[in-house]
Amino acid sequence: MNTSNERAADRAVVITGGGTGIGRATARAFADEGADVLVVGRTEATLAETARGHERIRTLAIDITAPDAPDVIVTTALTAFGRIDVLVNNATAARFARLEECDRHSVRAQLETILVAPIFLTQRAVEPLAAHGGTVVNVSSAGSLGRRSWPANSVHGAGKVGLDFLTRCWAVELAPRGIRVVAVAPGVIDTGVGERIGMSGEAYAGFLAEMRQRIPAGRVGRPEEVAWWITQLARPEAEYATGMVLALDGALSIV
Repeated sequence: MNTSNERAADRAVVITGGGTGIGRATARAFADEGADVLVVGRTEATLAETARGHERIRTLAIDITAPDAPDVIVTTALTAFGRIDVLVNNATAARFARLEECDRHSVRAQLETILVAPIFLTQRAVEPLAAHGGTVVNVSSAGSLGRRSWPANSVHGAGKVGLDFLTRCWAVELAPRGIRVVAVAPGVIDTGVGERIGMSGEAYAGFLAEMRQRIPAGRVGRPEEVAWWITQLARPEAEYATGMVLALDGALSIV
């Protein structure tokens, strides 16, 4: 009889936004378990860095918002691995802007990445996921949970709220196909994302320092901590968990 580790290892995983941060940590965590992983992102160099030293990780540079991206991604994974067991919708986009500063290009870019791309990639992946009782993990944000506001980040937050609702709806819709759908909602995680969306290094360090004072746990999170939860929720032993959105934020969202 297979052990739980053997069953967890015998899987193929697709991760979007796999070139940095949580996506990179998650890809490496799955690969370390023995899973085959396809990491997807826009930049060859960052994807290559994710895969460095991990022979089970393959890369695919593509814009996930392109109309043909879902078919290319799923076909690439099936060609490489013959199956898809886990889909992690992790790619995101953000731009700090208050309402009067929003422009159509940035709004569309954020919502296309956060909402539209996961819809059609998950849709395309349903058949291979159903063949093996697969799991979809959506990466949301603790900043958009409950009745909280998120000034200057409203579009990004609205996209994540929508992703949470998709998680609940898909969990019900896909349950008859044997597919589970869950989400993790990270809080402040030190991924370097602030600098990638335009903050100076000094400003980003100041933001992290300020948040350490506000987070009940007394620190910001690490990408590897979020990756651990994603791998655990995707394990066979977690098969009764579906439709949930798990906050990973050091209790910040409940104070």
